[in-house]
Amino acid sequence: MQQTSETTHRLRARTFSCMGTVISLTVPTDAHKAPQAAADELAAATAVVERLFTELDSIFSLYRPDSEASRLVRGELALPAASAEMRARYEEAAEWRLRTEGAFTPERPDGALDLSGIVKGHAIREAGTSLLALGMAHWCLNAGGDVLVSGSPGPGTDVPWRAGIVDPADRRTLLAGFPLGGGETADGGTRVALATSGSAERGDHIWSATAGTVEFLQVSVAAADAVTADVLATAIVAGGVSMLNHAAAMWDIEALAVRANGDLLATGGFRR
Repeated sequence: MQQTSETTHRLRARTFSCMGTVISLTVPTDAHKAPQAAADELAAATAVVERLFTELDSIFSLYRPDSEASRLVRGELALPAASAEMRARYEEAAEWRLRTEGAFTPERPDGALDLSGIVKGHAIREAGTSLLALGMAHWCLNAGGDVLVSGSPGPGTDVPWRAGIVDPADRRTLLAGFPLGGGETADGGTRVALATSGSAERGDHIWSATAGTVEFLQVSVAAADAVTADVLATAIVAGGVSMLNHAAAMWDIEALAVRANGDLLATGGFRR
């Protein structure tokens, strides 16, 4: 009798801390493979991801006084003289500001440059590219609740990975789960990334693009890539219902938003 993938593979994970959060890499490994060989492969892949996150954090962290971002904020460095990496991310963020009609912005209200709304998504995107370049087809990368996947937890099947979304009112409770990867969605698309933004976990770090109070405590967006998911989750928190409607009309995404009173607002993919 042929064994199923569930019996021939098991999940292994490694974690590290960077960018103020915990990053984990989970992979399915062949149960018949030598345990040490599987552990060594996962450790090597995790080291590649950790090095990438660490390098980007050294450039963009506003919590590190020696970072390039901190030097820009203090006026010790001008953007035209900044590194190619810094200028590229600023250009990408500025493009997203136009596409979101100002709901996403690379500057704080005081005018200081702050690329934190795009850097983690970029780090996840680059890490995914590196993992694929290593020949890894099946994995789940989770950076503080922002998730990017490839393949399936059961290689040889179309079983998706499942990303959990926590309740902002009770971090011990899951609000919903969303399938990522593992094959096409019901409408023919492929969503392999999910990002969550809001004040419930990190405090009020997102400023509203509209007058009055922020409409959403938390927004989760599933998309075809990590940066789109990350940026649009932040933009919807900042821009409220009008930005949610704009995002749903312009991009192939699914979104789940938690209102200030705890009510949920969701696109069709989260209501199935």
